[in-house]
Amino acid sequence: MTDLKLPHTKLEIELSQSEELSSFGNTNVAFLFSANLGVEPVPIERAASGGELSRLMLALQQLISEKRSLPTILFDEIDTGVSGDVAQKMGNLLKKMGERVQLIAISHLPQVAAKAAHHFVVSKELIGERMSSNVVELSQNERLREIARLMSGEEITDAAIKNAENLMLK
Repeated sequence: MTDLKLPHTKLEIELSQSEELSSFGNTNVAFLFSANLGVEPVPIERAASGGELSRLMLALQQLISEKRSLPTILFDEIDTGVSGDVAQKMGNLLKKMGERVQLIAISHLPQVAAKAAHHFVVSKELIGERMSSNVVELSQNERLREIARLMSGEEITDAAIKNAENLMLK
């Protein structure tokens, strides 16, 4: 968690047994979380922000993928709730994970997209009365423009292109 800018994170898993058997069995599981030094862990749903949950899930998935030797991992916006330096660090971690397994990450963050070995754009269009999805792999130049678009919106500026180039180099 230190690499994801949460150096003082505590995650505790508390198991308890109940007297009654439910459709989930008779074991209760509570995830207790604290992201701050000196703050006692509390139930994760009361303590963790969206960005903290995203980083925690990524770290857990990394550990699981290493232990289980998963052939493929799919992340659908694992970077929700983060930006800037944290997004950069998540992109680096995803890149590292992708060196060992096939990793597919859906992201709208330029810091994450810039770390990809391959970059695809998914789009949708209405054809008649049916929505159609299209997936296109981007060339290196198209990747550069797409990462710049993620930063600047519809109008791709020279500054956005330069920033995209820098992101792709790091």
